[in-house]
Amino acid sequence: MNKIISSHHTDLYKSKLISAKNAAQIVKSGDSLLYGVFLGRPVDFDRELASRKDELFDVQITQCAGLPSDSPTTCSDPSGKHFTCNSWFFDTGNRRMGDKNLMFYNPVAFSQLQTIIGSELFNYDIYVQQVSPMDRFGFFSFGPTNVNSLESCLGAKTLILEVNENIPRVPGGSEDSIHISMADYVIEGKNTPLLSLPAGKTPTDAERKMAALLMNEIPDRACIQLGIGGLPNTLGELLCDSDLKDLGIHTEMFVDSMVKMFNAGLVTGRYKTTDRCKMAFTFALGSNEMYDFMDNNSVMASHCGRYTNNPEIVGLNDNLRSINNTLMVDLFGQACSESAGPRQISGTGGQVDFVQSAFKSNGGKSFLCLSSTYKDKEGNLKSRLMPMLPEGSIVTTPRTFVDYVVTSYRPCTR
Repeated sequence: MNKIISSHHTDLYKSKLISAKNAAQIVKSGDSLLYGVFLGRPVDFDRELASRKDELFDVQITQCAGLPSDSPTTCSDPSGKHFTCNSWFFDTGNRRMGDKNLMFYNPVAFSQLQTIIGSELFNYDIYVQQVSPMDRFGFFSFGPTNVNSLESCLGAKTLILEVNENIPRVPGGSEDSIHISMADYVIEGKNTPLLSLPAGKTPTDAERKMAALLMNEIPDRACIQLGIGGLPNTLGELLCDSDLKDLGIHTEMFVDSMVKMFNAGLVTGRYKTTDRCKMAFTFALGSNEMYDFMDNNSVMASHCGRYTNNPEIVGLNDNLRSINNTLMVDLFGQACSESAGPRQISGTGGQVDFVQSAFKSNGGKSFLCLSSTYKDKEGNLKSRLMPMLPEGSIVTTPRTFVDYVVTSYRPCTR
């Protein structure tokens, strides 16, 4: 079969090619930029933009996690006169920058992102995202970063795509690609390796105990969502050694343990109501082996966040099991999953979306998990189960939505 890219698409591609340096020259003082989230965040463009710092003032950049702690634009301007950097979700790098007042958090649930970006109240001039190389039909895949990508592309006054050969092409789903005709400029990037998460730390005794408790709550044919953190991944590893059958995956974040679950034959998706026999997700973060697994794999279904995080859609699947970490729970039943007092640690993300989804699912259950104690910087043992949340704490999941709380019990002594 002839798979040559049409000359029309090739000519259109060539006419839009621009260097990262020249693309950065398009930015003017006062412009608002939106970057692709997580692994869609541009690398070469951002580096070149940072080199123009002294020429520019009051440039707003909004992004979302997935970036190294030495991000050029973010770290180049401690004064904030040139670049103001905002994030929808804090990862470790964002958190460190936030502590230095180099990054500001924009509170949002991921199910809201597309609506916010598409509204008249959210204005941005330029959108830049890393994408896969163009296919023979003229499409660039968003790969491991769907979320709000197409919405952001269509709403931008200027759309710049940064091609990276390391971005896997992920077929299927919805709003998973963009056509060359819709782009204003294309940068052929330096193919920077994708951010690869290090192998998880050895699970603690508490995590193993909690994972074992959760195993008893997962039936055959359950539909699984795993959140960010050690415990969800530990559970995923334990599931691989179970005799469960015909599990389904509908998740916000696709992680390595889901690949292992599929390869172990646990995941078929045949009893899901949506995306039958597919693993539905909206973004992925993990190992290079996981990214290779995703590339042109028909079992994957890459959807926009408006779909994956919509309780009305997710809740159509029976026996949904939503499993997420939280930081603190008080005796009112409120869960703080994103801050230590007023210090922003992460973000709302999709936790509330999936808690609500489990409520709507026939037989569904959501679990918020936390170790009962931790040690502070001085080595003092502290409780995560509080009479009341500490002053300034952010309530991520209100008590009206909390379903099950999973924890380990260890006496906390003074």
